[in-house]
Amino acid sequence: MSANQRIAVAVGTFLLLGVLALLGWSYHSSQAAPGQTAGALAVNVTSPDDLGPGTLREALFIVAAANGKANVLIKTKTITLKTALPPLMNVHGVSIVAQQGGVEIDAQALAGGPVFDVTGANTSLEGLVLRNCPAAAILLRAAHFHLQSSTIESCDVGVDVAENASDVLLEHNRFANDRVGIRFAASSRNAVVVGNTFLKNKDAGLWAVRGELDAGGRAISVRENHFKGDRSGVVAGNVAVLVERNEFADAPEVAVHLVGAGAVIRGNHISGGAAMGIVAENAREAIIDNNELDHLTTYAIMVRGSANALVRGNRVHNCGYGMAFVLGDPRSPSTAVENTIIEPQFNGIDVIGDSPILRRNQVLRPHAFALHVVDFQQPGGQNVRARPLLDGNNFRADEMQVASDNTQVPTTARQQ
Repeated sequence: MSANQRIAVAVGTFLLLGVLALLGWSYHSSQAAPGQTAGALAVNVTSPDDLGPGTLREALFIVAAANGKANVLIKTKTITLKTALPPLMNVHGVSIVAQQGGVEIDAQALAGGPVFDVTGANTSLEGLVLRNCPAAAILLRAAHFHLQSSTIESCDVGVDVAENASDVLLEHNRFANDRVGIRFAASSRNAVVVGNTFLKNKDAGLWAVRGELDAGGRAISVRENHFKGDRSGVVAGNVAVLVERNEFADAPEVAVHLVGAGAVIRGNHISGGAAMGIVAENAREAIIDNNELDHLTTYAIMVRGSANALVRGNRVHNCGYGMAFVLGDPRSPSTAVENTIIEPQFNGIDVIGDSPILRRNQVLRPHAFALHVVDFQQPGGQNVRARPLLDGNNFRADEMQVASDNTQVPTTARQQ
């Protein structure tokens, strides 16, 4: 073979390999749409109807019977449901992604039940708009679930997380005008709610409440979300939650409401609203730490009927009142340490029938009392004394006002 022939063969071989590589790349690209897995079964949803070929309903039946992971790509802009969908499951996992621009799923005609009943592990949803759900938009009853870049609006519950669910990631979604945006039935291992927007939800943006302490649960991480105009931003009761670095604005009732045990509220910004910022009610060992609260009509922080609450390093300014401690457990007093309250419209710290430990707090430019201590007269006539322990605060506390039968008399607080 001549030199020219050898060169020609080499060039031809090189071109052939290049063509094969290009074909391979093209094949894999066609198999894996954005957000989906290469090599998985691909099912396209092309019909907006409730029933028939190319519908979402047909796609869910196909992926449930698949022998491997399945990808569903929704290519229609709208879907109108008339009857309940089959459960969403695939033992190998399923991903449902709407094409660019999203898909709107209207569930108004459903008689009840969730739109998506997620019973299979390793499920992800992306780019969906779910509206007008009479029950839950998504009922989650499995592990390893991911919801992102979706909107749930005007539903009873946006995402309803059952007690057996774990490894849940809800990120960059919008929950608007629902009764409850996200509801947890219990603490959940590796559950993260991050970067979402909650807007004008009728009861709460996030609700995590159970009747008794969930002692074995892991804390649900609620961070870097925006809550605006929800009746209550977060309601947590006997469910371990870590609420940090969120923005709360204009809650008509309370931004964060704690009941029972298991809550840490840290590094949040709470502003505006006709009512209160953070309320710990009949709570145990709640931690309210390093939050900023401003322009609230009534109390920035209220600790009521609680034990061993720690209120530390919070910054309060331009609110109706700063903080209140009401009828706590004298055997397990709550503690307020190193909080700063600037220019409350009325009192800086109210103590009503309680004996908290107040250390190194500052109340600056109050329009009424820096510290107001009041005994509580129970309906049966018993008087509950208010005797805070004071240590290193920067307001005058050797004489304070104590109300008894609507008569103001001086008393002496406990000093350390």
